[in-house]
Amino acid sequence: MSKKILVPIADGSEEFEAVGIIDTLSRVGADVTVASVDKLLVTCSCGVKIIADKLIRECVNEEYDLIVLPGGLPGAEHLRDSEILTDLLKKQALEGKLYAAICASPVVVLQYHGLLKGKKATVNPALSDKLKNKNKVNERVVVDKNCITSRARGTVIEFSIKLIELLYDKQKADKIKTDMLFN
Repeated sequence: MSKKILVPIADGSEEFEAVGIIDTLSRVGADVTVASVDKLLVTCSCGVKIIADKLIRECVNEEYDLIVLPGGLPGAEHLRDSEILTDLLKKQALEGKLYAAICASPVVVLQYHGLLKGKKATVNPALSDKLKNKNKVNERVVVDKNCITSRARGTVIEFSIKLIELLYDKQKADKIKTDMLFN
């Protein structure tokens, strides 16, 4: 069964993280929607341009199995400032559905909006001093119930594989690991 995934992006999003997440989840048959919080053509943190499938406002009435945020600055700040995305994330958390963030987004978006309250998480090392609960700050990928966080672009494949395991199962995650030579 195909899972519906939302990957929000904005100007300044980290392209390696965004594309790594999109690519890895798409390879297992997930229905991935890339939605910009501002305009369809997004310029990422290192200048790579990504064309979003739609604008975030077009996602309001959709249900997602997972919402996953790439990091990057100022991309994470633009994600944080989107009221529509904030509402989607809060609804996702309230319903016990999966939500995830990597790099700067765990602190800049999730913690800012109270979505890490009572949860263990990790974040980019440059922002680790800002993370309130530092119990798992040095781990590469942290799962706390329906919230998944990861450190930076160097952990994006491991992060994406963990998302596949949680969305589908360990067998599907192990297969993509083998296919990607990530063993």
